[in-house]
Amino acid sequence: MSSDDAPLKGAARIQAYLKTLPDAPGVYRMLNAAGDVLYVGKAKSLKKRVSAYAQGRVHSDRLTRMIGETAEMLFVTTASETEALLLESNLIKRLKPRYNVSYRDDKSFPFILLREDHPWPQLLKHRGARTAKGVYYGPFASAGAVTRTLNTLQRAFLLRSCSDSVFDSRTRPCLLFQIKRCSAPCVQRIDLAGYNELVEEAESFLSGKSVAVQQTLKQEMDEAAEALDFERAARLRDRLRAMSHIQSSQGVNPSSFDEADLFALHAEGAQVCIQVFFFRAGQNWGNRPYFPRMPFDMEAHEVLESFIGQFYDERSAPKLLLVSHAMAGAPLMAEALATSAGHRVEISVPQRGEKRDIMERALANAREQLGRRLAENSAQTQLLEGVADTFGLEAPPRRIEVYDNSHIQGAHALGAFIVAGPEGFEKAQYRKFNIKAADLTPGDDYAMMREVLSRRFARMVKEEADAGKDEKWRRPDLVLVDGGPGQLSVACQVFADLGVEDVALASISKGPDRDAGREHFYLPGKEPFRLDPKSPVLYYLQRLRDEAHRFVIGGHRKKRSAAIGANPLDEIAGIGAGRKRALLQHFGSAKAVSAASLADLSAVEGVSAALARKIYDFFHGGG
Repeated sequence: MSSDDAPLKGAARIQAYLKTLPDAPGVYRMLNAAGDVLYVGKAKSLKKRVSAYAQGRVHSDRLTRMIGETAEMLFVTTASETEALLLESNLIKRLKPRYNVSYRDDKSFPFILLREDHPWPQLLKHRGARTAKGVYYGPFASAGAVTRTLNTLQRAFLLRSCSDSVFDSRTRPCLLFQIKRCSAPCVQRIDLAGYNELVEEAESFLSGKSVAVQQTLKQEMDEAAEALDFERAARLRDRLRAMSHIQSSQGVNPSSFDEADLFALHAEGAQVCIQVFFFRAGQNWGNRPYFPRMPFDMEAHEVLESFIGQFYDERSAPKLLLVSHAMAGAPLMAEALATSAGHRVEISVPQRGEKRDIMERALANAREQLGRRLAENSAQTQLLEGVADTFGLEAPPRRIEVYDNSHIQGAHALGAFIVAGPEGFEKAQYRKFNIKAADLTPGDDYAMMREVLSRRFARMVKEEADAGKDEKWRRPDLVLVDGGPGQLSVACQVFADLGVEDVALASISKGPDRDAGREHFYLPGKEPFRLDPKSPVLYYLQRLRDEAHRFVIGGHRKKRSAAIGANPLDEIAGIGAGRKRALLQHFGSAKAVSAASLADLSAVEGVSAALARKIYDFFHGGG
């Protein structure tokens, strides 16, 4: 069958579903012959929407190709079109169909949490599920924005940021009290009533009542100055300065609305950037750019509508959304978001005044960000083409994995790989492996590399056999191993054992005296070679190798630090915090506990004869 006949065959296959489809709202999925989802769509009437695909109407090139590839369709009816929209957004984000706009970001936004499940509330950064009792303020665009705001809030409101365990164990004020960033409630430098006043002021400030809070503090400062209490007046002055710093550092702060998310889209060809700005409590809490994958013949308003639906799939929308393009489905989208959020949601295209000025600035940001992105992608494309030439690949690699190991004389051994591709480093795809082999000789780099590669590619083989879609384990185009011919030989053997083919293998080793620029490259069955020291491809491969080294060293240090901080007493059943404290106070250290006799252990308050035997046997191999 020719390619010209494919759309006709696809349309005929779609036509066969019409007899049984209801005239009701729902969601449909179009699948190819391999079972991959090509497209997810919603419809007010499934029957009418699907008939449009099957009746030979004029379609864009994208839809014509999609229809031609369709071998099967799946349907889900819903109670309303609103419910269909919510389900569609959920499925697109989860399945990432090729012909839909794909929103690729699995990171949750950070918040500031005023934790209120303790008599002395704590102010801290929070990311993830909102399980802790308290008031959440956000979202912020980045962890850095939260950290900067928190540091200033500490100066403005002097609330504690320490954990409960640190708070309970303090006997004197910490450094934060000395530098005027905490009121030291842990050692009663402030009473509970005074501390609660600070908490109420912080809540009011973060809820948008900043002007009222500042006016109150200014009045208190003036009264203190008149009463010649200059020390108190100075403290209030410093707090007022900190509040002013928060407001000025937030950039553009609106006066015509308190809370909104703003979406500004700029497109060039098939590339698009959407800048998302967060406004809360009348303040700009930062922005983040997104670059969703988009079919080249989609209109900007269609891309924006699909993106927003997926953006709020796992988070609540504020009461106001400001968008750069009018969306045909805005009323339905607002209804769906209101259903999820539990409050009315308005979607508006700013036309004039302050909102329009803020939108224009956001659009300028989107345009500039996309320009930088296109320039970077052009350079990245050239580098990947150079990598393909260097290693004899048929096409520029879409996924490169670089492997490295780390240990100190065999201790705390760790292996890892990083991932890079056309969009740079794919940090969400990085993985670490704790070396588990019991018979591994300490410091055996070859055995460590064998274990890491075996575990990683055995998982890939299993995923492919099960038709899995886990992006973390998909097949790479190039595997680069840090090391020489020995490491490369190990990698070749692992691939042969697992039957892995069509994945290019290479290794990179530093030259004499470990000089950067004199690296040797090794390929299976070929002589080692070097690249021109000024080659951009060499610089790129060095960056990949160094990133893998940075990642695995960081993981190794964390593992080593955790091991150093671990206490062997924690591993003994029946020893809780109280008995652990009693043992350490009696003997001075865990090492001394391990050397104690059975009689000495029994003499510790709270340690029974049976527990003393259990502790003794743990350290001496008994039982």
